[in-house]
Amino acid sequence: MSLVFHSFPAPAKLNLNLLITGKRDDGYHLLDSDFRFIDWCDTIDIAVREDDRIELLNPIAGVPADSDLTVRAARLLQQATGVTLGASLRVHKRIPMGGGLGGGSSDAATVLLALNRLWQCGLSWEALMQLGVQLGADVPVFIFGRNARARGIGEQLSAIQLPQAWYVVLHPTVHVPTAVVFKEFTRQVLTGDIAFSIMRTLATTQQNQNDLQGVVCKMYPAVEEALSALRQCGSPLMTGSGACVFLECSEESQAKTVYQSLSSRFSGFVAKGLAAHPMFDGE
Repeated sequence: MSLVFHSFPAPAKLNLNLLITGKRDDGYHLLDSDFRFIDWCDTIDIAVREDDRIELLNPIAGVPADSDLTVRAARLLQQATGVTLGASLRVHKRIPMGGGLGGGSSDAATVLLALNRLWQCGLSWEALMQLGVQLGADVPVFIFGRNARARGIGEQLSAIQLPQAWYVVLHPTVHVPTAVVFKEFTRQVLTGDIAFSIMRTLATTQQNQNDLQGVVCKMYPAVEEALSALRQCGSPLMTGSGACVFLECSEESQAKTVYQSLSSRFSGFVAKGLAAHPMFDGE
């Protein structure tokens, strides 16, 4: 079988704030967060197969291909539409894993968006979002395609306009398991050490907060170390459940200067904020 591959971008996201506002009976936490896409992307290569096989050609070491979100996304779309075609996938990772940048969710969303086109399924983005939430709470925002305020478990989305900005992103050398962080957050709520947020903060990074940041910093000192380094230049924030932290800058030159001053101590990158997902079609 001769395969023709097409390449699609899967951008990272930053949480410009993250408030935990409650917890559902099924264990999912309720949140209020502003998501911003940045131009630091994974790339997904996809080839349509004439049979119905879904294969990942370069699985991550230690992760069974059947468990990979890209494979699960493709199979979910197959099941939802009854399409008889298949796909061969290659994932080129650039977004750090376990960093709170949404790489796995973004990869899954890109597979849904791309295969919806390549297989000519014709599903609306609303229908794709409903599929995406079955894969993870962060998947719908990448299908939504616009910078967004998210509520509920992340599936209640409204588009937001954000000014042009650049970001210094540092990746501490730790892998922060999301489930472990939320479990510790819940424990501290139950013991009265912290409380769920009840008020929305102002929509700027410098005045915002991440309710998980204090929990993560106590559990993983490397995250606090990276934040402390960025505090010499402004008011940084952790994204998602960590471990990555970021500083917003108004000029690219400022962001590059800050990163260069820290690049010998921390891994990371400078990224530009996007107005929309690269695959957003404007609908």
